[in-house]
Amino acid sequence: MTEVSGTSNKRSEHFAVLDGWRALSILFVLAGHWLPLGPASWQMNAAIAASGMAIFFTLSGFLITHLLLQDDRAGPFLLKRVARILPLAWAAMAVIALMWSEGRQNALANFLFVANLMPDTLMPGGHHLWSLCVEMQFYVFVAVLVLVGGRRALYCLPFLCIAVTALRISDEEVISIVTWHRVDEILVGACIALWWHHRPSSRRTQAGVRAWLPLVAFAGLIVCANPYLGELGYLRPYFAALAVGWSLAAFPMLFDRIFSSSPASYIASISYALYVIHGVLGETWLGGERADKLTRYLLRAPLAICTWLLAHVSTNYYEAAFSRSARRILERLGPAPPTF
Repeated sequence: MTEVSGTSNKRSEHFAVLDGWRALSILFVLAGHWLPLGPASWQMNAAIAASGMAIFFTLSGFLITHLLLQDDRAGPFLLKRVARILPLAWAAMAVIALMWSEGRQNALANFLFVANLMPDTLMPGGHHLWSLCVEMQFYVFVAVLVLVGGRRALYCLPFLCIAVTALRISDEEVISIVTWHRVDEILVGACIALWWHHRPSSRRTQAGVRAWLPLVAFAGLIVCANPYLGELGYLRPYFAALAVGWSLAAFPMLFDRIFSSSPASYIASISYALYVIHGVLGETWLGGERADKLTRYLLRAPLAICTWLLAHVSTNYYEAAFSRSARRILERLGPAPPTF
């Protein structure tokens, strides 16, 4: 997430700090899946991974809604999202289906991004791709929403967010991979975008108590994402939203520099590929899941190196080719209509 264009200064800013959040989110997911983060009884691996996913989803909801507030054409929106998600996701699913024959019978549900609705259909090596199912279903939903009601229809998303959280509480689903029990983590991002779209123009704060609020909220996210604390998990999306959203208005100068740095931007740029590839490689011998604990952790270094190299190549060569093709098609469709 880098730069967006709009019709006023407040909607044509470089959200560099969000690159840092995206980088942090993928690093948290990798750490939660790969590293020992304390005694098993502390459940810190689950807390760190869930926190990373909450930030990841929140950023996605913000980006999607922000873009649709600028250009509510459903066709171009879906084309951009398909060009961004499908090439690597489908390639990974094809590899998984070929490597693990027991997943072939469920391949169609995975390729159609509905496997999270029937969790036992997620293929070996692709269990983490449930999150792409949630994302793709959300993309289709908001595309239909703006197709029917235009950008004004996006203002129903905050109410839907509250409804999803209420459903989670009613069904006692503190954490789930099923869309209607998880999509509030994306919808809170939509709420941030709507707030940002209408915020009064004001100078960004990098000092004082207000600037530290995003970090306090992020600490709260890690706490409530811990399965040990049970029902606090219902607040997970809202702590993520407060951390990400408030950092757009106020953030300590030191952290602003770190989150806006070139390394953070680079990690953010390959974060999607890192996420997809790490799960696939983790199921191979590099993951060491069938080895003893010492061997498994000795393999973490080559696993990380291979994941990083493949993610770099995928992002900058394989996926980039599809993104360029999508941009050429969009150029033929003409510019977006002006926003008012």
